Order: sequence, then structure tokens, then C-alpha cells
Amino acid sequence: MRIADRWKDYELIDASGSQRLERWKDIILIRPDPQVIWDTEKKHPLWKQAHAMYHRSNTGGGSWEVFKKMPDRWQINYGNLKFNIKPMGFKHTGVFPEQGVNWDFAAEKIRKSGLKEFKVLNLFGYTGCATLSCMAAGATVCHVDASKGMVQWAKENAVSSGIEKLPVRWLVDDCIKFVQREKRRGNKYHGIIMDPPSYGRGPGGEVWKLEEQLYSLVLQCRDILHEDARFFILNSYTTGLSSGVMEYLLGVTLCPKFKGRVSADEIGLPVTQSGFVLPCGSTAIWER
Repeated sequence: MRIADRWKDYELIDASGSQRLERWKDIILIRPDPQVIWDTEKKHPLWKQAHAMYHRSNTGGGSWEVFKKMPDRWQINYGNLKFNIKPMGFKHTGVFPEQGVNWDFAAEKIRKSGLKEFKVLNLFGYTGCATLSCMAAGATVCHVDASKGMVQWAKENAVSSGIEKLPVRWLVDDCIKFVQREKRRGNKYHGIIMDPPSYGRGPGGEVWKLEEQLYSLVLQCRDILHEDARFFILNSYTTGLSSGVMEYLLGVTLCPKFKGRVSADEIGLPVTQSGFVLPCGSTAIWER
């Protein structure tokens, strides 16, 4: 397992009874996590001192219960980057901290590439943490997400990090249609990052179903990979899409054309209280 263990402003303190106890800088949150199927004793005192807890609703969605006064939004650091944190309606905060392992991988590949211009496409880019990491490493990035609100949040993260003037394109668009247009335009990328949802809708109401459309999208992305491409990162939180399945998918689509190698594994976060690691999705990587 690849472990995101370089955080200072985030800590997974404990995990038990379908819940995570987390520190986001100096704010303590309790959030649900269906992967936490064990019900160990909640010994850590911060279980009873959290600022807020997210409660899931039986009818879908849920809400935050606030116990202590806390800001509507605040910032956390990851290296030299700053991310704006805001508890949202569906338990999220704007950052998936386990993705730090993928941000670091991409940044290292960019810095060591020796290329004069390293072009990265970040599809389903969310609040832009991967985009910012690639920008800071020297890449020219195209950030695409179907949500106008998420793209705006990503822009704000770039401003907070002081890198908003670095080369980047912020696009509110359907990822499939954008890739198809890039192919027609003949644009190529040296790195592609893709973190697709299990289900979603584009800005024009386009329906996305992961298992039905992922293979086709990867094939289309293959056509916009530069002949000197360095990486393709595919991440998923869908339990039915294992790391082995994604590894095979990238292997059969990319290796015949670009050679290189494919690897895949779970990614996870260290749990302070237990000393074990909580799995948080899977990532498959093609690299030259």
C-alpha cells in the first residue's frame, strides 16, 4: 500500500464504528467512512472534543452537527501549497488527504523529466490539489471539472498558494467531450491525471457511469498522450473497481503503444491511535 504520510496539517487520529476522527490543522472533525467496519473502543479523548460531526441521513445526504465554534472555512498546508477547507453538504471538506501520494508522484516526474514544457491534463479535477502540485513542479496544467463551484474553489486554492500566475487553464466542461475536442485539435499531454466519480452529471446534464464509460475514456485519452508522455494516473474510490482491474485496463490500453510499465495499489492514511493504515481507494499508474 502507498501511504500518504507527509502531512503536518492533517491527521487521521482514530477510526472506529464507521467513523473517522480527524484533525484538519486545529479543527477536529468526525466523518463517516463505510470502510471502517470494526468497532474498537474509542479511547482517544478527542472523540468527545470534536468541533463537528457529520450525520448521514437514511434518505440520502446528511448534515453537520456543530459542537464547538469553528470557522466556516480555513486553510491547511501541504508543503508549500495551501488548500481552503470547508465542510460541505456531503461530508467532504474539499481535500482528499490520501491523494498526497499521487500529487508527490506527479510532481517528482515533472521535475525530473528534463522537458522544456511539461503539459498535464487533470480530468475530474475537483478543488485542484493535484493541479496545484503539478503547477508548482513546473508543469503547464489544464484543469477540467463539470462543476463550476469546484473549479472556482480550485482557482481560490491557487491564489491562496500564491501560484495563480503560473500557466494553467481552468475549464468547466464535460470531461469526455473535452477529451474528444482535444483529439480533434491535435493537442497532446505529457501526463494525465484522472479521478473519476462512480456516477455523475456533466454541466449539460451528461450522465457518467464509471464501469460503463471508463474504458472508452481511457482509450480516447490515449490518443492525446504525447509520444514522450511520462505518466497516466487513474484513481478510483469505487469498491467494484479494484486496483488489479485498473492496472489491467491501463496495461492493455497504453503499453502496446507507449511501452513503459503499469503498477497499481491501494492508497491509505496512517491512523495515529492504532498504528495501522486505513485504505482509502486505489490508484493505477502507467509510467515511462
